[in-house]
Amino acid sequence: MSASRRSGTTDELGPDEPGESGDPGGSDLLAALLDGMDAALCAFDADGVVTHWNREAERILGWTAAEAVGRHGFAGWAVRSADAEEVQSRLMSAMHATGRQVHEFALVTKDGGRVLVRTQSAAVRGPDGKPAGLYCAFSEVHAQIDLERSIALSEALFEDAAWGVVLIDADLRPAVVNAHAARALGIGRTSALGRPLGELLAQGVEELEAALTHVLAEGAPPAPAEMWVSLRTPEGEKRRCWRSGFVRLASPLAEEPVPLGVGWLFLDVTEARQSEQEAALLRFRTNQLHRAARAAAECENPVEAATVHLDFALAGFADHALIDRVVPAPRTAAPENGEEAAPRLVRLAATPAGAPGPSLLTGAAGLPVRYEPGHPALQCVERAGAVRADAGAIAADQAQEWALARQWPGDAVHALCAVLRSRGRTLGVVTFLRDAGRHRFERADSAYAEDVAVRIAAALDLAEATGGEDGPMGAQRR
Repeated sequence: MSASRRSGTTDELGPDEPGESGDPGGSDLLAALLDGMDAALCAFDADGVVTHWNREAERILGWTAAEAVGRHGFAGWAVRSADAEEVQSRLMSAMHATGRQVHEFALVTKDGGRVLVRTQSAAVRGPDGKPAGLYCAFSEVHAQIDLERSIALSEALFEDAAWGVVLIDADLRPAVVNAHAARALGIGRTSALGRPLGELLAQGVEELEAALTHVLAEGAPPAPAEMWVSLRTPEGEKRRCWRSGFVRLASPLAEEPVPLGVGWLFLDVTEARQSEQEAALLRFRTNQLHRAARAAAECENPVEAATVHLDFALAGFADHALIDRVVPAPRTAAPENGEEAAPRLVRLAATPAGAPGPSLLTGAAGLPVRYEPGHPALQCVERAGAVRADAGAIAADQAQEWALARQWPGDAVHALCAVLRSRGRTLGVVTFLRDAGRHRFERADSAYAEDVAVRIAAALDLAEATGGEDGPMGAQRR
């Protein structure tokens, strides 16, 4: 038996065997190529005799090359007798057809089982251009269907998916972006390719790159992760929350898993998370107001009750708080031309500027606070409404000067002033301050500060009523 016969090949579809023409390694190379194929392959000569049979065909059907090569067609061994004629005619028709033909056959395994295979057949032509035989590559239908499903799934994810899908290469750069992800990033599908993630995201890129690196090294995490990021848009930075899942992509052709990148799937859950955060914050603040009211009800001194409300409001809301009360301007300070005198504010209570602790009463001396014209607290009294102020994006030393110039602790960069009103009168101002580690005050914060101010004003009004109009808590009617 020749070398080609031992390896499952004959020389009937081509010239003499390389081994017979001076190339002893040619037949071995051909056998290695055939046996290394992922698809099963067999070939027939012009008379329908099997000339080639590789190892994948042996794996699927169980027939060895020695048992298959030399047989006439599949009749009597690889197909049922009732199907042999039809299978043979459909296979041999490929010799006279143009291009490849695809068929599905039920073949018989060596142990008597049946396997549904999908075949691709094409003619093999000799030196004269006439058909010299045909080759037939086949695979199990379920394996082919699995492949087609995988391809279809990939196409669907990158075209019609309702969530973002991004393929990240091993250098942590987008390689493929689907339409949903491109809309979420605010860029085109092709403009994102190959760009560093830092050019697409203003904030959150470190956390995302850390997650991608972990997936490349360790594999997919057991559960999705929620990440807050800030996108760069023409209108400025836009903060979003993406619920993200990651899968590591490895080459199926390598002997050991070789990471090709990471599949990143994400869904925008910003509105849901913001709603949950707002609901949780509202519950917490409502509970604080309830607890403050119960604690204040046990205070004998109404001014102490006001500081209790201030201390409870401070938790999770601000870093410092001040209470300034309005006192009447002296008669000698009345301006000319009938203009109303500017309000004078006296510091009543303040939270400690250093170590945390309860608010301290500081209004025994009754000295006015040196607020300059246009100060947020003065604006709050004049408008009888909340006023917000921020140091803005300035250096730390400049921010300290900004705070000290307004008679606030040096670490304050965000301020919110709420007016104290009771029985139609302005009694003072409560000021909440945040340092640089917190976000600026929003409208929802103003509403909460006004709720606290109502309770503080009621306590101060009670203190004034019990102390007399001309007592230390006297207020100017406005």
